[in-house]
Amino acid sequence: MKSFIWHFFSLKRTLVAAISKAPLDKKKVKKVTDKKVIIGPPNLTRFERARIIGARALQLALGAPPFISVPPNIKDPISLAIAELQSKALPISIRRTLPDGRYQDIPIDDLLD
Repeated sequence: MKSFIWHFFSLKRTLVAAISKAPLDKKKVKKVTDKKVIIGPPNLTRFERARIIGARALQLALGAPPFISVPPNIKDPISLAIAELQSKALPISIRRTLPDGRYQDIPIDDLLD
């Protein structure tokens, strides 16, 4: 469990929910710098949504301050993470990669309805 928590906090520094691993050769990696969503669907997928909610719920459970004021009906960190995601208060980007190494970092504000 300790190694999982340490690994989670090392990922927390970048605030990027990586969907797939980038290739090992850094010279071949190119960032797609277009403003609109080029890679993947234009909405947040259920897998990305689950990963964001789970990661944020873990942060809240370990004592991270919430980004929104906590309503009185919310008791658990998962519900609070869902409320933060719906209010577009999370400063997280999704990194979507292609098999050839190109990737695009997309803020979740652009992916939410």
